[in-house]
Amino acid sequence: MTLTQKALAHATLYPLWLDNPAAPETCPHLVGAREADLLIVGGGFTGLWAAIIAKQRDPQREVVIIEAGKVAHGASGRPGGIVSTSVMHGLVNAERVFPKDIEMLEKLGIDNLDSWRETIESFGIDADLEWGGEMTVAVRKDDLPELRREHQLHMGHGHDVAWLDKAQVQAEVASPLFEAGIWSKERTGTVQPAKLAWGLKAAALSLGVTIYEHTPMEEVEDLGSKLRIRTHDGVITAPKVLFATNAWCAGHKKIKNYVVAMRDRVIATEPLSDEQLSRIGWTHRQGIYDTRTQLNYMRLTKDNRIVYGGRIGYYYGDKTDPEGDRKIEVYDRLAGYFFKTFPQLEDVKFSHAWSGPIDLTTRLAVHFQPYYGGKGVYAGGYSGFGVTASRFGARLGIEMLDDTGVPELDLGLANSLPRPIPREPFRWPGAAITMRALDEVDDKGGWRRAWVKMVHAMGFPL
Repeated sequence: MTLTQKALAHATLYPLWLDNPAAPETCPHLVGAREADLLIVGGGFTGLWAAIIAKQRDPQREVVIIEAGKVAHGASGRPGGIVSTSVMHGLVNAERVFPKDIEMLEKLGIDNLDSWRETIESFGIDADLEWGGEMTVAVRKDDLPELRREHQLHMGHGHDVAWLDKAQVQAEVASPLFEAGIWSKERTGTVQPAKLAWGLKAAALSLGVTIYEHTPMEEVEDLGSKLRIRTHDGVITAPKVLFATNAWCAGHKKIKNYVVAMRDRVIATEPLSDEQLSRIGWTHRQGIYDTRTQLNYMRLTKDNRIVYGGRIGYYYGDKTDPEGDRKIEVYDRLAGYFFKTFPQLEDVKFSHAWSGPIDLTTRLAVHFQPYYGGKGVYAGGYSGFGVTASRFGARLGIEMLDDTGVPELDLGLANSLPRPIPREPFRWPGAAITMRALDEVDDKGGWRRAWVKMVHAMGFPL
């Protein structure tokens, strides 16, 4: 057996975050007919935040969530759980997509993160929240100019961000790959995402929100003044519906024109001993992203496991729970990246391996699709950066449904769409070639660089 095969031999193919005794009891599923003032389809971060915000604004409002499975068991219980201020997948992406709106987007990001934290604290949600910061590390000397530009961009917008040369970044986290880094210290850190979702669920219930789990939406009917949502065993009628359906894109057939359901693979080690942890340092416990073309991210958990992820993939037909990701060999390449990053941890074993759906768009940030004469709105497209931005997406989705006229609705982020993406059968061959190029471009170059450059030019910022 190879090193990676041995390390993965006893891994559980299930998310670490969800394998937790803190998991709450599920709510009953919907049977029969009922009405609501606001119906939210989807019990992930966006849906839970939307329900809390709507109920806090109007305690008399009848707010209902329906979730096809169990709360947190979709994308919300599967990410790395790195907390970030940006609502735009980072400053570089904001500059790329909405350069004229950066100042407003930066302010909205700060306000959103502060409100996100305030809600967690006010409801006493225990989600293993740590504020160690967020680091981006260069893994090749060729990446240093771009990292320098990113550092200057953050400095120019008032961020508390430090440049770390090779010696300094190695002093923070010892990896032979790390050439330099930038460390954002304000409003950034890590969270246990499933515990956050479960805490938000409890908060929503305490406010009087009704939640139905194991209640998949099967049909939407436009009645003129209201929408009728049929589920497996019931029906709900409501004048306003938020489709918080992430990569599932449920709610209208056109949603998938702008969203691709990608797969993000993640592995988690067994808890590191104090001696093992001393080999790498990491005393400030930052969340980390690297500059590989096929990006990797990493962070520490409360019990000192390393969660390491980022090798994305795609399955034909936008599958959100593919059988292929239930095979341990799928995670072998990712484990190989882990040991290249931390060769001094060759004695570490992996306890969990899992994948999760990412609602990828060409914008790499939340967008909004209104349907049914504005009675229904889809909010999604976080592209893997929705742990905090989902609150922002939820709030703007409610503002849009309620037609509040807040200034944020005039921003391009709120009133424009990402570039459309070809549907199947064209998605799969393009995605397959792109995934292979991303996996190999850093080591082999050649046609892979030309392909990635072409994909960038088409509007897909990989």
